[in-house]
Parts: sequence; C-alpha cells; structure tokens
Amino acid sequence: MDTLRSFQLLSLFFLVFTFSASVFAFNMPRLGTQRKITQHEPQTTSSISNLEDLKTYYYTQTLDHFNYRPDSYTTFKQRYVINSRYWGGANASAPIFAYLGAEESLDDDLPIIGFLSDNAPRFKALQVYIEHRYYGKSVPFGSMKAAMKNESTRGYFNSVQAIADYAAVLLHVKKKLSAENSPVIVIGGSYGGMLASWFRLKYPHVALGAVASSAPILYFDTIAPQAGYYSVVTKDFKETSESCYETIRKSWAEIDWVASKPHGLEALSKRFNTCNRLNRSFDLKDYLDSIYSDAAQYNHPPTYPLSVLCSAIDGASVGTDTLGRIYAGVVAYMGNHTCYDMNEFSRPTKTLDGWSWQTCSEMVMPIGHGSKDSMFPPAPFNLNKFIKECKSLYGVMPQPHWVTTYYGGQDLKLTLHRFGSNIIFSNGLRDPYSSGGVLENISESILAVTTVNGSHCLDILVAKPSDPQWLVMQRKTEVKIIEKWIANYHNDLLAFK
Repeated sequence: MDTLRSFQLLSLFFLVFTFSASVFAFNMPRLGTQRKITQHEPQTTSSISNLEDLKTYYYTQTLDHFNYRPDSYTTFKQRYVINSRYWGGANASAPIFAYLGAEESLDDDLPIIGFLSDNAPRFKALQVYIEHRYYGKSVPFGSMKAAMKNESTRGYFNSVQAIADYAAVLLHVKKKLSAENSPVIVIGGSYGGMLASWFRLKYPHVALGAVASSAPILYFDTIAPQAGYYSVVTKDFKETSESCYETIRKSWAEIDWVASKPHGLEALSKRFNTCNRLNRSFDLKDYLDSIYSDAAQYNHPPTYPLSVLCSAIDGASVGTDTLGRIYAGVVAYMGNHTCYDMNEFSRPTKTLDGWSWQTCSEMVMPIGHGSKDSMFPPAPFNLNKFIKECKSLYGVMPQPHWVTTYYGGQDLKLTLHRFGSNIIFSNGLRDPYSSGGVLENISESILAVTTVNGSHCLDILVAKPSDPQWLVMQRKTEVKIIEKWIANYHNDLLAFK
C-alpha cells in the first residue's frame, strides 16, 4: 500500500499539474515571483540578505481556524522573519510592511523580494515576512510526507486557512510589540499577490492596504479567456521578432512529422540532445512550451531572456533548418549542457507537490491554448478531464467555482467599487498572467498600476541600478499611493482619538 501511495504521489505532478486537450495535456504555466531557471539572471539580492538584520521566529499556529472539533485545535510551528532595522517604533505608529509568502519556502523569497527592504527606510517600516502553511519550514504534522499523505491531512491546505494564519501572526506581532496603532501594508506577488488582495478584502481590520503584484485574480471560473495567457506569450514573441515567432509556429508540425517516421523519436532525441530517449513527441513539445512561456513571463531587464532566445533562433547560420533553429534557442535559454532534461519543468519537488494539490482543489485556473492567432498548437482546457484526474489521485473533487464564491470575481469592478479600498493591482503587460489581472482603476483607492514592458512580479523584486526608467517610475507611483493611505490613516487615528 505504501508503494502504491508513493507511486501516486510521484505521478501527481505530471497528471494533475496540467491543462488538458482532447488527446494530450501541456504543463500549466507556473506561478511564482521568480524564474527557477537562472541561466541569464544576475544574482542581485536585497539588502535584507544581511543576516544580522533578520530574526526568525515560530508562531504556534492553529491547524483549523474554522472548526471547533477537538482535532482542529492541533497546532504547528509557522515561520516568520522580522527586520526591525528601520522601524520608527510603536510610539510613532510607524507602519508594518508584511510580505505574504506563497507557494515556496521563505528561503527562496528573502534574497530577491526588495519592495519591503528598499522602501523601509523611507517609511520607517517594520518588515515582516510570513511563510505559507505547508511550505518551507511551516509544515503541519511534522513533515511534508505526513502532511500530504491522505485527504484528511491535505484538507487543511488551502488559501482560506493561509490568510487566516497571516491575520493571526500579524495580530500576534502587533500585540507583542505594543504596535496596535501601526498600520499594516501587505505585499505579495503572483499567487501571493492574490492572497494580499484577498487578505485586504477579508481582514480590513488587520491590513490598511495591499500591494498585489502580478495577481491573476480573474483567471478563475471563465472570467478571463482560457487562451489569454498564451495569447500574450504569442504577442510577446511576435513583437520581439516576427521571424522567431514564425519559426516556432511552424516547428510543432515539423516535430510531429519527424516523430512519425521510422526511428523518428530517436532522431529527435539526437537533434535536441535529450538526456533520455524520447518516448513520444509530446514530451519535447511540452518542454519547448514551458521554455517559451517561462521566457515571456520572466522577461526581466537587463538581460531580457526572451530576446536572447529569439536572437539565437534568428541568428542560426544560413541553411539551418527549423528544428536546428529551435535547438539553438534551447541552448541559448537553458545554457550549454551535456544534455537537456525534458522533465526540467515538471520534476516533482515538495513545493510543486504542494502547489499541485492547491490547483487540484481550489486554485483551478482554466488555462489553455487557443486555436486562433497563436504560435502554439490548439489545446483547450478540459475541465471534465481535469476533475476526473484530480478525483482519481486525491479522492476529492476540485471546486472550480469556490474562489469566486468566497473571494468574488464576477462583476468584480462593480463589487469592489461599492465596498473595497486600498489595493494596488500592479501588472506588466508583457506578463502572460496579466491577462487574468485587474488592469483598470476600480475606484479612487483600488488602483491598477501597469507598465507596457513589464514582466511577472518585477516591481516587488530588488531595485537595481540598471532598472529602466519605466520600472523606477512604476515603483515611485506605488510608493506615493501607499504614502497617501498611511497619511489618511494617521489623520483618522487623531480624529477618532
């Protein structure tokens, strides 16, 4: 039985973390604040990497915030990190900037998230970084294996419990520091950006405002078009290089044609220098799909990986055929390796196993390939197949309508205009996930801050001297908005006292 369960968990990522076509499925584009493949990314880290400024704590967190059964009172240790170097103190009602961790260990975020540390001196802000339950060192039941072993232990792993955790930690920190009057601004990126916006809506008494960077809160329940993500990827490539776009668009049929010939898969394996012999052409196409979406999503300055990829495809020597040009793009983007692992983007890890459960329960984002004006082969999202696969692997049915039921989404502009306030939705329009983001102002204080050339979560990463002026201005705009929120808060604090 243990062997069977281990096999199911190993298979989980490959089967559940997909969106389906009638014949096969492509991997769902990943969320996250940063690229996991860092061939072209300079390793710039935040000033918070100075370990003497960081102090790590563990809060005794309640397992289930919404039940009164005896087992709901089980606890686990939730990690949070504080940097008080620039804090003006409780007596000055100096603000608290709280980073809401998402689907990875806090260790991955601390070196690269710069919005808090870059702006803490200006605001005299306390910096708090909170890890999401079931990730990093904040795992209930002692280990990730135990936490994910069955329907009961996995049942406490969801966004609703996570934002309740954040509320509990922040109230604990404020009480511990006698900082009840210090306003809290929550910050998050990607899935964490969704959490930040939802936190402001659900816990307005805890957070004064939220910065939701690259948060695709509309990519649920058919609000955003299924093909929106890949439409932006296609647009990014076409705008970068028409010839690169055409080469990629033609390559899928070429791959299938070679694969259909005798010993075709062996030939493809050699052409693309795969670490293991291909068993089907889909594995190569899925790998390339992931490279192209990754390049578009994380096309950060100053290296602009998408341009690097297209320059290699276009710059191949005269006479190089279509697949030779595609391979040149792979080498340029992934780096020069002895071989290329087709499972690079779908290799199971503790983080990805956790996120696959979340996508298979509540975070059902129906992303698919469109059939028009796309450089990708058609592959619409198949909800029925997705539900069937999730049910067979986890024993529970996904709830594709729950996010919009609990947090809202349908008629979002009208709803938030009537009762919401103090949320920045920031998006770079070259980020494919911006197709599911809030791109227009909703009210005087629920604001969309967009940049034409921006990519995923770029505004909350560490500021660098090489940052383009449009990015510098985007961050300045966000800072001015937050300053207004805090000034109004302090005025209200005086008035009500």
